[in-house]
Amino acid sequence: MARDTALLVIDVQVAIIDGDDPDHAAYQPAETLARIGELLVRARAAKSPVVYVQHEHATYEPMKRGAAGWQIHPAVAPAPGELVVRKQACDAFYGTPLRSELDAQGITHLVVTGCESDKCVDTTVRRALSLNYDVTLAADAHTTTSTGEGLTSAQIVAHHNATLADLAHPTREVVVKSASEIAF
Repeated sequence: MARDTALLVIDVQVAIIDGDDPDHAAYQPAETLARIGELLVRARAAKSPVVYVQHEHATYEPMKRGAAGWQIHPAVAPAPGELVVRKQACDAFYGTPLRSELDAQGITHLVVTGCESDKCVDTTVRRALSLNYDVTLAADAHTTTSTGEGLTSAQIVAHHNATLADLAHPTREVVVKSASEIAF
C-alpha cells in the first residue's frame, strides 16, 4: 500500500474488550487484539499514519470520558504523536475532525479494524466509502459484543465482512482481507 493509507483503530477500549458482562463480551478479544497489534507494527514500520477512534458515551458509566473502561485498550495503545479522535456516534466522521485530519495528510485509503462490527465499524466503513475513501476491512481484526436474533458473534462478524465487501460505489471500493494479507 502507498503512503496515502492510514490504519484506523475504532473503539478498541477496555470496557468493550474486557467487559465484565458475559452477555456482552467481545468475540475473540485476545485474537482480535493480536491481529490489530500486528497491523500496528506493520503500519508504524511503513510510517503509515495510525488513527484511533475513541467512543464516549453520555450515560453508560464505563464508557464516559475518563472512566477506566473508556481508555483505549493497553494492548494496542497509541504511540506518542498518534492521533486519537473522540466520537459520540457510531459514525467516526460525525461531529469529529477525522475527515479533515485524514485529508490534511493526503489519506485516500483506510485500513479499518476495531470494535462493534455491527455498529461503529459498519457505520464508519459505509461513511468512509461515501466520502470517497477506499477501504480495506481487516476481516479478522474487528469484533462485536452483540448476539441476538439467533445469530452468534461469529455470524455477525462474518455477515459484516460479506455485506461490506459487496458495497457498490462508482469510483471506490471496500476490500475485505485477513490481517495477515494487509501490507502498508
